[in-house]
Amino acid sequence: MRTIPLPPAEFSPPPYTGPSAAAVLAQRRAHLNPGLFHYYKEPLMLVAGRLQWVWDDTGRRYLDGIGGILTVSVGHCHPHVVAAVNRQSELLQHSTTLYLNPRVGAYAEKLAATFPGDLKVCYFVNSGSEANDLALLMARLATGNHDVIALRNGYHGGNFSGMGLTGQGTWKFDLPPPAGIHHAAAPYPYRGHFGADDPDAGRKYADDVRSLIAYATPGKIAGFIAESIQGVGGFVEFPPGYLASVYASVRAAGGLCIADEVQTGFGRTGSHFWGFETQGVVPDIVTLAKGIGNGVPLAAVVTTPRIAATLAQKVHFNTFGGNPVACAAGEAVLEVIAAENTQANCRELGAFLLEGFRRLQAKHALIGEVRGRGLMLGLELVTDRATKEPARAACAQVLENARALGLLLGKSGLHGNVIRFGPPMNLTRADAEFALAVLDEALCAT
Repeated sequence: MRTIPLPPAEFSPPPYTGPSAAAVLAQRRAHLNPGLFHYYKEPLMLVAGRLQWVWDDTGRRYLDGIGGILTVSVGHCHPHVVAAVNRQSELLQHSTTLYLNPRVGAYAEKLAATFPGDLKVCYFVNSGSEANDLALLMARLATGNHDVIALRNGYHGGNFSGMGLTGQGTWKFDLPPPAGIHHAAAPYPYRGHFGADDPDAGRKYADDVRSLIAYATPGKIAGFIAESIQGVGGFVEFPPGYLASVYASVRAAGGLCIADEVQTGFGRTGSHFWGFETQGVVPDIVTLAKGIGNGVPLAAVVTTPRIAATLAQKVHFNTFGGNPVACAAGEAVLEVIAAENTQANCRELGAFLLEGFRRLQAKHALIGEVRGRGLMLGLELVTDRATKEPARAACAQVLENARALGLLLGKSGLHGNVIRFGPPMNLTRADAEFALAVLDEALCAT
């Protein structure tokens, strides 16, 4: 493969002097969860990061095209976020919600101001898995019903309830879902029954949810949960009108609508601040995590005062949820998004990259579909465009080739054949051009 020069970086970390990658891998194998996995044949050890760049233990620099799986929203170790966290850590690191703290309420007010309608009450937790579990509890308490509808090809976390909501895939154990969980067909235009060329696809996919409400959960539906764009499922964007049609049916049956914004939120789609806005809907409950804290463990559930009041039936408590250090990070992220106009950057560079990826699709038969919006873009690889046979091995090789050229990408999808590009939102035009050149070379060499 030809060498492609990386765009310059203004920061260079000090030389790494810690244990070797081999020693760290041995520790991991001996003492960490054996279910952990890594993307590459030779595991990559990252020891430093700054904005869109990360460095490995040898001092090599990479453009981070997946942002810690969309967790690093405004850039690794963004100086403004780091400074806010440091200031709060020096003042008070922990204060549970048993006590008042000005940091927590101020952040909740600023976060709630980004939402439409009556979504004004925030519950802070530590992860997206916790947030989705709490959202289920709220929906069940508010409606008095138990059954919940989720989507196949979705992903809602690594705890038991989150895996129960997950419809299928290698990220789910072979266990029956918790009682009362039902899965509707994924509105997946590339692989589903109704394609992108069907103008009524949204309503047709929504018919499956209506059928479940009518026959599987008659009179008992608590809610419907879906990612606004499926993330781990391969950056699958729903056909127009899908969520509006589903939400109408769910609400008519007395249920609540939950939007999982763990990967789609904070302006990443470019066109809107929240992913659900791309479908023209307003949910009853929204769950947030990942980019909310730019890498700091923080998540939230945002809902209406009426629904929030249901938790007052009992004492509800989270030891670390809403701690002042995490809230300082969350507030700083909102400040960076506003100051650096990252949503507009996602919109402009997303359009540039989408056009570039489509040019690559015309050149490389491996690319079956290019999809997504903003800085949340996917390329589904196939061995044959007519049969859409997933090109899983080729996808893994493209990631290896891209790494060798200095670009880190993600892969996902039910078949592990979708390249995910979801970098920090501070990406530049030079970075985007580099990513396109690398991906072209990586595909040529596959």
